[in-house]
Parts: sequence; C-alpha cells; structure tokens
Amino acid sequence: MVWRQDRDHRFTYISPADERLRGFRADEVIGKHAFELMTDEGIALVAEITQRLKTSPSNDNPQGVTLEAQQRCKDGSLVWTEIVWVRELNGQGEVIGHHGISRDITERKRMQDEVRHLAYFDPLTQLPNRRMLNDRLNQTMATSKRSGRFGALMILDLDNFKPLNDQHGHLVGDLLLVEVAHRLLACVREMDTVARFGGDEFVVMLGELDEDKAESHRQALVVAEKIRQALAAPYVLRVSQENQAPSTVEHHCTASIGVVLFINHDVTPENIIQWADATMYQAKDAGRNVIRFHVAG
Repeated sequence: MVWRQDRDHRFTYISPADERLRGFRADEVIGKHAFELMTDEGIALVAEITQRLKTSPSNDNPQGVTLEAQQRCKDGSLVWTEIVWVRELNGQGEVIGHHGISRDITERKRMQDEVRHLAYFDPLTQLPNRRMLNDRLNQTMATSKRSGRFGALMILDLDNFKPLNDQHGHLVGDLLLVEVAHRLLACVREMDTVARFGGDEFVVMLGELDEDKAESHRQALVVAEKIRQALAAPYVLRVSQENQAPSTVEHHCTASIGVVLFINHDVTPENIIQWADATMYQAKDAGRNVIRFHVAG
C-alpha cells in the first residue's frame, strides 16, 4: 500500500491496495488524519518518532524510518503493518509532507508470537516452562529484596503417574497432566506462578508472603496442603480417540511436595530449585503424598 500525507499527517493519496488491506476505498481515506486509523500504541509510537526526528539533522534517515504498528480496518478488525515512512523536506529543511509504503505483516507477527510462546510455555498444559520460571523467579527475588517479604518455591512430583501411562498410554497420561495443571492454577493467586518442569513434575512459586519467616511458612503450608488435597482427589478422564467410542478412565494420583522459603538475594535461583527438588525427594522417601520444607544445613 503506497500513501502520501501532508505535513500534518492527513492523507493526500492512497493506492487502491488499501481496499484489499483494510477495506477502505481511497475516497474514504483522503483527508483523514493517519491517527484516525491507528491504535493508541501506534499513535504513541509515531508521535515519539516524530518528536525524535524534530531534533535530527535534515539529512538524517534519507531512506526513511521503518516501524511496525497495528492499523484499524473498515470492519473494526486490526492488521499488523510494517511502515516505511519518509519525510519530505523543503530547501530550508522544513517538513512539507510524508510518503511511504505499508505492508501487511499480520501472519509474520502471528508466527513470531507462536515461536515466542513455544520458547516460554509448555505446549501440552500451556503453563510456563522452566525457562519462563527462571525469569519469574528472578523477578520475584528482586521484588522480595525491595519489599522484605518472603517467597516460596514448591516442586511437586506425581506419585502414581507411571502406571496410568503404562496401562492406558500417553494420551490418557496427557489428559491427567492437563487436569493437574487446572487444579494447581485453582489453588493459587493470579500473581503466583505454576510451571511444568517436564514429565510429571510441576513447580508452584508464591510471591509476596509475609515479612516474618514463621508466618510465611504457615502461609506456604496452607497453599501446599490445598494443593496436596486437590491433586489427591480422583481423576475422571474422558478419552476420545479417532475411530473409537469415547471411554472414561478413573485414576487416583497423589503428589509429593518439597518447599523452599526464600528472601532477598541471599541465595541463587539455582540453589532454590535444587533445594526444592531435594526436599521433594525427601517427601517421596517419607511415604509420598507428603509435604516437606527445606531445612537450611
């Protein structure tokens, strides 16, 4: 889409391709301000660039500025565009107009978002993965340093998961893991993090507990016990496979939970995860379906 604007960003020309891209005929766009067809984020971006260009030499960016912004379509939908924008200057270096080209990059943005999602989220449960958890743990530790409040990290492992996979296959096992994710999310606040480490191992991170360690221990224990009970409830899994009649599988599965309290940056994120993992195995050794807290050595 080729376009031209006056010095105030009002359209003076737009190519017929705009009707294919956004649904507008040329006579519906000519005379309109560019901001009328952009989102608030796009307007802010263009305003920022305009302000920056005011302080640039008149010959700066002779090939124009390239930016990505969403634009409004005639039907109310949004389309991502890559905009190449060139200022037109007179002999005194004053802006007398603008021209440029806009390209539809909606599919490219969708693919970028999909790649980013795959990098940080577990494709089965849609929970954050280990990489995203590491980022959030660092953020929570930084918040703890500012607020003086404890955080808690729990690693939990399902106690009776393998027999389900062995007897009914990975499809049914996946259904159970998705249900576990739903139950875990229902046990925590929106500000907390539930992540999948892989296999049947999950992580729950609580932020902004209390300034007092004993009270933070109590708060974390309340959540851990809520999780333990939620995951111990029977699972009734509805199985639908191609060319097979739907069936139901009932399974009983508990969880062993290891908990570490942390504050400030006294230890590294790696220490916290290692201690929680070791404490979880202590819970396994204690008979399973058990909660154990890390005790500093």
